[in-house]
Parts: sequence; C-alpha cells; structure tokens
Amino acid sequence: METVFDSNIFARILLTIVTAGYALAPLIADLNATHATNPLWTPHARFHVVWQVLSYSGFGLIALGLIWIPGPHPTARLYLASGFAAAVLSAFFATFANMRLFGGAHYDVNGYLPKPVQILGRVVKLDANTTVFSIVTVILLIAVISISGADVRVAGQ
Repeated sequence: METVFDSNIFARILLTIVTAGYALAPLIADLNATHATNPLWTPHARFHVVWQVLSYSGFGLIALGLIWIPGPHPTARLYLASGFAAAVLSAFFATFANMRLFGGAHYDVNGYLPKPVQILGRVVKLDANTTVFSIVTVILLIAVISISGADVRVAGQ
C-alpha cells in the first residue's frame, strides 16, 4: 500500500508550511478592515485583493492535495506544488522590486505597520509581508533541496 510517509516526509512538511504561508496567511491578514473591507481603498482594489486571496487559497488546496494525497509520480507532484509556491512568492518579490513603476507601497498606514527591530546595532523596520514571505521562501528552498528523487526513472531503463 502506498503511503505519504516516505523519504519525502520532511519535504512534505516543509511544503505544507510554505503553502500555509501563501494560502492561509493572506486569508487571515487580508480579509479584514486592513485590506478587503478598508473604507479608504477603492472598491475595485478591494475586489482584486479578495480575488487574489481566494485564488491563492485555491492554489493552496490543490498544492496540499499534490503534497499529501497518494498518487502516481510523487516526486513530480512535490515539484509541482513547489512551483505553485515559487510562482506566488516570486510574483510578490517582483512586485516589491517594481513598486516605483506603479506607485505601490509594501504597507499601508492604516494596516499592518512595520515593526522596528534592532539588528547589529541598527534599527531596521520590518514589514509583515516581506518578513513572512522571505522566511517562507527560505523554507521553500530547503524543501525543494530535500525532495528525494527516488521514484524518478531514467528514460530507457
């Protein structure tokens, strides 16, 4: 009988954490008065944030199925779930890097404000999105590195 408790259990656990980071955290962080029901946001912006959050949650449910439901090609399924996470996270960092092009900001004054943290004697303001998605990206990289390709067959063998 096939089981999900195989050589990829560590990768599965890490990918579950990553999936929660991009699919569950936005549900909690964005479907409230800081974003989706923020009266200072235009109705169309609120529409887009709800659409984005629900889309990420849908991708997350599919990813969790790929990660945990037994089926054929388990290694490929883990890489596919990793690809979903990489798409969401790389889009975040690409958007962050290009905020000047569209007048964006990584936080809103009536939302989650950056937290001042002392690092090596300097006070650095860390915003929630960048901090969480940076940590989740590192976890994703560890997960991808830890995926065992034991079920991968070389063509012709």
